[in-house]
Amino acid sequence: MLLSLVLHTYSMRYVLPAAVMMGTAPTYVLAWGAWRLLSALLPARVYRELDDRFYTIYQSMVLFFFERYTGVQIIIYGDLPKNKENVVYLSNHQCTVDWIVADMLAIRQNALGHVRYVLKDGLKWLPLYGWYFSQHGGIYVKRSAKFNEKEMRNKLQAQVKAETPMYLVIFPEGTRYNPEMPKVIADSQLFADKEGLAVLKHVLTPRVKATHVAIDSMKNYLDAVYDVTVAYEGTVDHKGQRKVAPSMTEFLCKECPKVHIYLDRIELKDIPEEQMYLRRWLHERFEVKDKLLIEFYDAKDSKRRNKFPGKCVHSKLSLKKTLPSLLFLGGLTASMLLTESGRKLYVKTWIYGTLIGYLWVSVKA
Repeated sequence: MLLSLVLHTYSMRYVLPAAVMMGTAPTYVLAWGAWRLLSALLPARVYRELDDRFYTIYQSMVLFFFERYTGVQIIIYGDLPKNKENVVYLSNHQCTVDWIVADMLAIRQNALGHVRYVLKDGLKWLPLYGWYFSQHGGIYVKRSAKFNEKEMRNKLQAQVKAETPMYLVIFPEGTRYNPEMPKVIADSQLFADKEGLAVLKHVLTPRVKATHVAIDSMKNYLDAVYDVTVAYEGTVDHKGQRKVAPSMTEFLCKECPKVHIYLDRIELKDIPEEQMYLRRWLHERFEVKDKLLIEFYDAKDSKRRNKFPGKCVHSKLSLKKTLPSLLFLGGLTASMLLTESGRKLYVKTWIYGTLIGYLWVSVKA
């Protein structure tokens, strides 16, 4: 009985952060919506600047939980610039925490508000979040033959024209690498073999379309491409076999002791422009990722496992970067819920905000 209670309590450690992050969403959307209406009379640049600040507040609160609350160690390898830049961020993809890793790097460059994602189309139906991500500059794309290159290009060119700061996150694999889905991995390897490409072990064969459109549409606007490789320590079983990367829930339950992040900053001049050559270049970049992950998971010398080669920095996020956002959004939400009228407004925001969002994304689909 006691053991059962302890295990239940342990598994519930994600409830507080999840409740706060989701619970403050209506407050955040209300504040953002009010600013969106007020800014209709102001230059678009003014709206974008404050929208980025709003986004920074919310995501800083998210990082309070994913870094400070969990106590995870963030270990960074490579050349992360100190200053913010306009970039395309390319990463391997293994779990939903990968989204948060992009935030972890961006906040260390004071560029958290500039993060925008290329997301699979189905995520646009997330209540409140799906709609807001598109408003903040996120781009929803469909896979393979249904991929709408023209739509993505137009959105990106519009943002370039508006001089929108860009930290565009793309996961070129298109889906997550999951050791428990061997057919997906086998199909990816078979495709690479048929195309005469190197067969990869710890990542999937990358798809080039979104990456090509992003770089080509913004080539005169970008400062660099960030090639990011992420590994979650503790994702190997007792037999040495790779396990599934932690979900957000597992991560918030403090089941990941360290996140290893290898970043390679690549100049635009070193990236081919034509899609056929870019495809080869992208696959070669994923070959580099694969070698890094083979070293991380499979190195024969145990001393070389669970780390990437080269110098690293144990990077701890300051409380002053995250706690004020938590107190601000938490306090604002608590104040709203203390009154009957506030509670009604809160519930209506969830309901009508979700419905308006669904209507918006349906019209834009």
